[in-house]
Amino acid sequence: MVKSPRSIAQSFADRKTGGIGLIPFLPAGFPNLETTAATLKAIDAAGVSAIEIGFPFSDPIADGPTIQHSYTAALSQKIKVADILAMLRQSASQLSAPLVGMLSYSIVYRHGPEKFFADARSAGISGLIIPDLPPPEANKICRQIRAAGIDTILLVAPTTTTERRREIVELCSGFVYYLSVSGITGAREDLPADLAKNVSELRTMTDRPICVGFGISKPAHITALTGIADGAIVGSAIVKRMTELASSPPAEIAKAIGDYCRSLRPNSR
Repeated sequence: MVKSPRSIAQSFADRKTGGIGLIPFLPAGFPNLETTAATLKAIDAAGVSAIEIGFPFSDPIADGPTIQHSYTAALSQKIKVADILAMLRQSASQLSAPLVGMLSYSIVYRHGPEKFFADARSAGISGLIIPDLPPPEANKICRQIRAAGIDTILLVAPTTTTERRREIVELCSGFVYYLSVSGITGAREDLPADLAKNVSELRTMTDRPICVGFGISKPAHITALTGIADGAIVGSAIVKRMTELASSPPAEIAKAIGDYCRSLRPNSR
């Protein structure tokens, strides 16, 4: 079994005081698994707090065209869940940042929940996000995930009611994933005005780290989130750069993404 990197809790505890953690998103297998493995190492070296790995799915939940395209490209190569887990298993021992898997419950179901969670843990995955499994349906699955030694991470949207937010955060053992906007993923120019208020409300409900995703793409966004959120999740902006470089060698793509992660917040961890 691969020994997991720092836990999610420890990773956030290790951040510099007043800083904000960075969580890059990578679509597994795009443009190929060799590139994914190389890019994992490059962004880990940039001092990120966690790395989110998307498992390709033919009907992704809330993902915009940029990420959808990367999933389609990965699936066209017939990449399987076992291939992704094998790649992670080989990479995890060389990483400091914890790995967080993002995937549809249908993938878990086909694999078999208990087997998938055990396999994910042995591959070095420290946390799981299953966006199409809301409470109360998520209650039993979250217990199974935590029993396997993996943290649970659930999503809260701006439109989520206060009562439902309380249900969701109680199921989070890793961090709370707050969506800056309702809708699909994609880089945006400005962050919404009600973001600080909504994150502040969540803080009254949980002591878990709160990380913000959807639309985060430039240093100004990270600066705006500092002091509000514990982490910033960057997805579509990374995948867009990978798409532009898709025909380049894995090492070149990895370096470009590592450099981009450093550029987002050079003075914090």
